[in-house]
Amino acid sequence: MKYKLRNFPFKTVLVVCSVNTARSPMTVGFLKKYFKNLDIVVYSGGISSHARNGMLISMDAKLAMEEIGIILPDNSVSVDLKTRPEIIEKSELILTLTEKHKEEVQKFAALDGKVIMTLKEFAGDHGDIEDPSMKGLKGFRKVRNQIEWCLVKGLKKYS
Repeated sequence: MKYKLRNFPFKTVLVVCSVNTARSPMTVGFLKKYFKNLDIVVYSGGISSHARNGMLISMDAKLAMEEIGIILPDNSVSVDLKTRPEIIEKSELILTLTEKHKEEVQKFAALDGKVIMTLKEFAGDHGDIEDPSMKGLKGFRKVRNQIEWCLVKGLKKYS
């Protein structure tokens, strides 16, 4: 990202996917890089019925991000948002990887005054960023690139 964020109105961002082991940690990796010198806190979690606390991040997600110089911490583990509703409560912007995740969050929690959108909506587009599980490193690279494109396009409006 070659421009400076000047007008980003949110101090807390939550990224939501199914189980919080691939797409959302990758998205957080990008956001932490982009927000490096800003006072913005980024959380992530899973919202699906099979989300669990304490699962390790996918090795393919870690490898795909390392290829571009973003290191996902070894001690990162998944968060099941259904057991941690306070994370949703304290987040001002909620970015989901799919429309289904967005609907699940809306059913689960009151979102008074919060902005919630899919990552593609954030970029001014539509559609989902599909789960790369079982698609090997090539599938994770494709998802990584989609996530980066959405974030760069979406954040550009705040520069």
